[in-house]
Amino acid sequence: MCGIFGGININQKAFDTMGKAIDHRGPDSKGHFFHRNVKIGHRRLAIQDVSNGKQPMSSNGFIISFNGEIYNHHSIRKNFLGDQVFHTNSDTETLLKLFINLGIDGLKLIDGMFAFVIYDLEKNKLIMGRDRAGKKPLYVFHKDSKLIFSSELNSLKKGVSDIDINHDIIVEYLKCGFISESNTPYQNTFEIMSGELKIFDISLNTFETRFFFKIEEFYKRKSRVSLVNAIDNVDKLLHKGIKNRLTASDLEVGAFLSGGIDSSLIVAIASKYVDSIKTFTVKFDGSNDESFYAQITSNQYRTDHHELKIKMDLANDIEKIVSAYGEPFFDNSAIPSYYISKEAKKYVTVILNGDGADELFGGYRRHIISNNFTSKIGKALYYIFKYLPRSRNKESYYTYIKRFSTLARKRGLDKYIRLTTDIFSDYYDFDNTKLGPLLIENSNKSFNKLDEVLIADFKYLLFSNLLVKMDIATMQNSLEGRSPFLSKYLLEYVPTIPERHKVKNFKSKYLLRKLAKKYLDPRLIDLPKRGFELPLNYWINDILKDVIFDYLSPDNTFSSNFVDKSFINKLLSNPNSFDANKREKMLWSLLTLEIWYKNLSK
Repeated sequence: MCGIFGGININQKAFDTMGKAIDHRGPDSKGHFFHRNVKIGHRRLAIQDVSNGKQPMSSNGFIISFNGEIYNHHSIRKNFLGDQVFHTNSDTETLLKLFINLGIDGLKLIDGMFAFVIYDLEKNKLIMGRDRAGKKPLYVFHKDSKLIFSSELNSLKKGVSDIDINHDIIVEYLKCGFISESNTPYQNTFEIMSGELKIFDISLNTFETRFFFKIEEFYKRKSRVSLVNAIDNVDKLLHKGIKNRLTASDLEVGAFLSGGIDSSLIVAIASKYVDSIKTFTVKFDGSNDESFYAQITSNQYRTDHHELKIKMDLANDIEKIVSAYGEPFFDNSAIPSYYISKEAKKYVTVILNGDGADELFGGYRRHIISNNFTSKIGKALYYIFKYLPRSRNKESYYTYIKRFSTLARKRGLDKYIRLTTDIFSDYYDFDNTKLGPLLIENSNKSFNKLDEVLIADFKYLLFSNLLVKMDIATMQNSLEGRSPFLSKYLLEYVPTIPERHKVKNFKSKYLLRKLAKKYLDPRLIDLPKRGFELPLNYWINDILKDVIFDYLSPDNTFSSNFVDKSFINKLLSNPNSFDANKREKMLWSLLTLEIWYKNLSK
């Protein structure tokens, strides 16, 4: 895991400043390549072939700067590059020679996470690519004859003297709680998409865009596999993905263990290949304690278990944590993710996590809703819950069903937002959002209702939110996170599984729960999804109350360009006018927007 940066027609001072801004991503070594008007830099966190593998790396007139890991690079060398001469044992050299010899088709062979820039000296072209899920980030600024790229937006900004805010995207953020697809909050700036290859012709100053992976194409390949065979296939592929992620490292690999079935399955299978794997469970003040369930799995597989007890200094750390994203970032679980990564780094440099399991296998309550609730049921629920009081327990099924009782009155983007982030819905309208049509507006009926939401989750919330969160949280602490559920094998197979095996009646992640019975204690199988259920109410109304007022009460706030100041003042001073949960989320989204804006000039 590393940091990459550079550009075309960028001055040396800006280049050096960009590199310094991502030193935390690669503290082990630094490298650069200069040729004509092209500058390419690298910061390395050495995981594979620690003694070699320094970057940028060159071969036959091609230069690469690469961030990520190719877990199956040894088998790629053996099966597809047998005639090549290698000078290192590095996956960077494998990736470079794979692309030189097979081009974009070579990327289809990779099980890994990656973002790379390859410079073709002969053709004077810059080739930028990203993995299937978009685990490793790559941002690009392009204006006139200048192109700048980096692993992080905060680094990218250092290379641009005249970067401007894209106000339409700020509206998108406030409405949705995420910034979608290739969008960023800056003009002339975009993100390389998951599964995308973008080729920039330096001489012509033009882009060519190609994709080697689109998950919706695999959802179209529905099989009729039985549940028994699907469980067996997923079991084998999960083994393959986990084994690859354990063995493709010269350093010790640990695992997060939350007590849920995703991380517990990973630990159970990992223990088949590693003795006494280090596992980590976290206890936070005010959050759910899953240490009991984590300990069950740890005892079962005799892991080297560490229970991390963390006290957050949120009032002092909030600005540092939020501003690290380089964009407004709504997901408040970014806070514990930072502290967890900081503590885990004291023990290991590489760690396994369960990211992607819910988005592939149907692990959220919205997937149950999508799979079971018809418009008629929704309309009936709407008129029933319309006259019933609110619950004070935001995690109760009563609250959840009441929230979704309004789905029958929602369409397209508004419906998806109600299913997911649900921030300003029913309180404030953002009519001029530029977010494109989501798949839940699909009119050709290519996908069933569950698959439509699963695809949207993968393309929007996973790509634009969850993976961004874990990349920044881990890399701020020079920790590499690996996600077996996002392996090439599962990403290409799980979408083909019939939806009835993923959500059955009112049971989420049905297939994974069935698989878990093979490995886990029965007490874990039917636990509800919990994640980080954070005390946002306590944060907003107590420890961050003064911080929020300091940011939002002045008349000249940045937020007031998008939300009426009278509405913001009402949020601050008249809490009883709002549903408590919605008020917390609205204030949090405005606070993170202000923190981002304040730190733009730093």
